[in-house]
Amino acid sequence: MTATSVAPGAMMAQKASVPAPVSVDESHLVKLTKREIEVLTHVIQGKSSREVAETLFVSKRTVDFHLANVYDKLHVNNRVQAFRRATRLGLIPYEAQFAD
Repeated sequence: MTATSVAPGAMMAQKASVPAPVSVDESHLVKLTKREIEVLTHVIQGKSSREVAETLFVSKRTVDFHLANVYDKLHVNNRVQAFRRATRLGLIPYEAQFAD
């Protein structure tokens, strides 16, 4: 079978299933607020929403609100995905990953 005998739609389907790498332009499109970065940094360190709330002197609901905004902006569904995407985009300081 040659490339010319494959239906054009079949090739598109294969390309669509491979996740696209993050481009430099995309990193400039995602803007997190200072507080969102702060919350995400604490979450990366393994703190629960309740622990982050106590550290920042806000309610757990406020922390969850900021996390929901982060997930929405990064197009992710959980903390691990948010961490990975924010790291790839350079949105969080590298040392935040290894802080106590």
